[in-house]
Amino acid sequence: MSTAPRTSNDRTDRTHAAAYGCEAVIFDLFGTLVPAPSEAERRSAVGEFAAAMDVGVAMVDSVLGFSWRARHDGQLQSVGQVAAYLVTRCGATSARVSDVEGVLRRLARARLRADRSVLLALDTLQRGGVRLALLSDASPEIAECWGRTQWAPYFPTAIFSCEEGAIKPDPGLYARALEQVGAPAQSSVYCGDGGGDELNGAERAGLRALRVARRGGPDSLVFGEASWRGGCVTAVEAVPAALTARRDR
Repeated sequence: MSTAPRTSNDRTDRTHAAAYGCEAVIFDLFGTLVPAPSEAERRSAVGEFAAAMDVGVAMVDSVLGFSWRARHDGQLQSVGQVAAYLVTRCGATSARVSDVEGVLRRLARARLRADRSVLLALDTLQRGGVRLALLSDASPEIAECWGRTQWAPYFPTAIFSCEEGAIKPDPGLYARALEQVGAPAQSSVYCGDGGGDELNGAERAGLRALRVARRGGPDSLVFGEASWRGGCVTAVEAVPAALTARRDR
């Protein structure tokens, strides 16, 4: 399986993509391509941050929860800024900032490990002429290490909330993804697990939306989930077949 970006020919892409009934698919990241974190994983991360700052786990747990928006909506635009913010809020000394940066980067790399089965599904779509894009509520350490992951070759378009200064379901995020992927909303599909009201937001932006059962399981952590009555598939691996079935209806 190749992970090199494929060359694009607009006419060929449109012809091949007709097999899937769309020109582009925009994917969510956490809970969709990679597992959403479990409560156990969160506790482990809290422990790592607490050790790095030499503060109590209760303080870290509170600050991480309180700071979610600031870490994701562009208020903090670099890993260094996130680390300094956490250190200050937790009452640790400034000498601990570099240690916290190290934890942030290590956890980001671990969270972005790719399952081969998901990469194969993306490869199927890409070879069928479908353009792929990523749209994720993400903090700076995720955006920073993204380009060195196995995911990057599949997603020439990757939109991160921390870089755009907004979180889902802000309509500007969907518009930005469509602009960069070069496809109109009416011939594009958004796939996600539903966190951040992303599916309803995608439909309001003119896209078709498809819910992917949360990777990591229904008990994994999610922010801002809203009710959804539209289409749903069991996993990203099922998306190519689901799009083909939709085309045939």
